[in-house]
Amino acid sequence: MPSIQEQQIKLITIGKHSLTQRTLLAPMAGISDQPFRDLCVSMGAGLAVAEMLTCDVDQWGSSRNVTRLARSENGGPHAVQIAGAEPDRMAEAAKLHADLGADIIDINMGCPAKKVLKKAAGSALLKDTSLVAEILRKVVSAVQIPVTLKIRTGWCPQSRNGVEIARIAQDAGVKMLSVHGRTRECRFVGPVEYDTIRDIKSAVSIPVIANGDIRDARTAHAVMEYTGADGVMIGRAAQGRPWLFRQINHFLASGAELADPDLLERRDTLISHMQQVYALYGEFKGVLFARKHVGWATEDQPYSDVFRKQFNQLSNPARQLQCVEQYFDVLINQKEVAL
Repeated sequence: MPSIQEQQIKLITIGKHSLTQRTLLAPMAGISDQPFRDLCVSMGAGLAVAEMLTCDVDQWGSSRNVTRLARSENGGPHAVQIAGAEPDRMAEAAKLHADLGADIIDINMGCPAKKVLKKAAGSALLKDTSLVAEILRKVVSAVQIPVTLKIRTGWCPQSRNGVEIARIAQDAGVKMLSVHGRTRECRFVGPVEYDTIRDIKSAVSIPVIANGDIRDARTAHAVMEYTGADGVMIGRAAQGRPWLFRQINHFLASGAELADPDLLERRDTLISHMQQVYALYGEFKGVLFARKHVGWATEDQPYSDVFRKQFNQLSNPARQLQCVEQYFDVLINQKEVAL
C-alpha cells in the first residue's frame, strides 16, 4: 500500500471533484446542518456531507426538512445524503437533488437508528445485497453527478459482508465508499474493525474513507497507514472540536502535532457559529440548537457545568451570545493573570 505521503500527491477524486484534504465530516442527523458543515470546512474538512434526508420527496416541505436542504456557502462540493429502501423513490430523490444543485449524492446504508431500520433503510439494507445493487444502479443511472455510499461492515458480526457490498457498489458506478468500521448490531460500541476496512480497500479501486473512533491526528494517521484508506471521516469527535480537521491535515502533511486553538479563537469561532445557527433556524429553534453546540464547545473548560446550567436557561439569541462572551472573557482574563 502507498504511504500517506504518496497518497497526498494524488487527491481524492469524486467524479469531476477533487478534494483539497483527506478529512471528511460525517453526515449526522440534527448536527451536520449548513452552519456546522461550513464551520468544519473552514477548519479544514475536505468535504462535509449534509445530514440524511428521506427519499420521500413529499416530506421535503416540512419545517425540519426545509432546513436540511440549505446549501452551504463554503465553496466546496455540495454533497447531500438520501435514505430509503425503494429503488425508484431513491432515484427520484437523487434526480430532484441534482436538479436543485447538488454536486454529489451520498446514499445512506449505514444508519443504525431504529426509526430508519423500521423502514428497512439505512444499515438494514445490508441484509439484502440484491436490493442494494438495484438501488445503486437506479440512483447512478438517474443522475449525471457522482454517487457515493456510506455503509457499515455488515448487519451483525455473523454476517459481515462489507467487502461484497463494496464490490457491488463499484460495479454499479459508485465513486467513493465511506465505511464505519462496526456492524449495525455493534452500533457505536466496541472496537472498530480496521481489518475489515483494510479488506474493503484491497477489494476495490474507488476511494475508501475510514470512519469510526477517529478522535485525534495520530489515530487518523495510524488508521490510514493500517487500512490504506484514502481518507478519514470524522463524526462525533468534531462536535465542539471542529479544528480537529486542520490538526489531522497538518499531521498527515508534516508529522507534527498542531495545538488546540487559544480561548480567543474558540470564543470567536463559537459566536460566529451561533449566529449562523440563528440565521438558519430563527430565534426559537436557533436557541435550542445553540445549546447543544455550546455544550460541546465548553465541556472541557473550567466551571463549564455551572456555565451550561445558566446558559441553558436563556431563551433568546442576544442573551445567549452575551453569556458566551462573558464566560470566555472570564477564562481569558484568568489565564492572563496566571501567566
